[in-house]
Amino acid sequence: MPIHDWTRIPAGLFHDFHQTWSIQLKIALNSGILPKGLAALVEQRAGTKVLDVLAIESRSGARRRQDDNSSGLLTLERPTATITYRTTNEIYAGRANRIVIKHHLGRTVAVIEILSPGNKDSRAAVRDFVDKTIDFLRAGIHVLIVDLFPPSPRDPLGMHKLIWDEISDEPFAFPPGKDRILASYETGPEKSAFVEPIAVGDAMPDMPLFVTEGIHIKVPLEPTYQSAWQACPEALQEAVVTGVIPEPDAEEA
Repeated sequence: MPIHDWTRIPAGLFHDFHQTWSIQLKIALNSGILPKGLAALVEQRAGTKVLDVLAIESRSGARRRQDDNSSGLLTLERPTATITYRTTNEIYAGRANRIVIKHHLGRTVAVIEILSPGNKDSRAAVRDFVDKTIDFLRAGIHVLIVDLFPPSPRDPLGMHKLIWDEISDEPFAFPPGKDRILASYETGPEKSAFVEPIAVGDAMPDMPLFVTEGIHIKVPLEPTYQSAWQACPEALQEAVVTGVIPEPDAEEA
């Protein structure tokens, strides 16, 4: 089954597919692909830029602020302005799962990252993703990224170009008709990148994921994608294919 154009639907709907695909990948890797001693686990990304101060009194604080609002300086009402911007894309990116490969459930040796729209939603989000990938590689952790979204103004040549620019300044351009990308990075004394440009309508090839220097497994992206797609509700499949989000039913009188 060829890959779909996920730009047709909101990020929150892709988030549901993302989570299902992560589980399918984990199941496939643990069903005989990974050698003994290695295990694929699903974990939620932790935003590196979230400050502890933002979580102060996260549970009881709201109630206490209501009770102790005699000064009149605090309010629970939403502010208003002539122009207001809101986005939830980065929230979904932060909540998205990644697949980690661990040695005896301890040391992480490799990571699979499926990008979400929120990873490209701002310069800060792009920088955060690139920095985290480079941090993994510097820590000796191999990385496979799966990017089913086209370049944005923040990554005009794709995420791979931004990542690899931190390692080696080499030219890169998408082949004609290709604007999505799969990239596997092998770390070690010499770092290598194995890149497959793809497009909407393509079937994804199996991609290498290195588990130690010079040794890799093949990640079955296409079969697991198909399994995740088949598990999608029919309404979501139709929305992705047509780009039309169903209207909510009118409230009963």
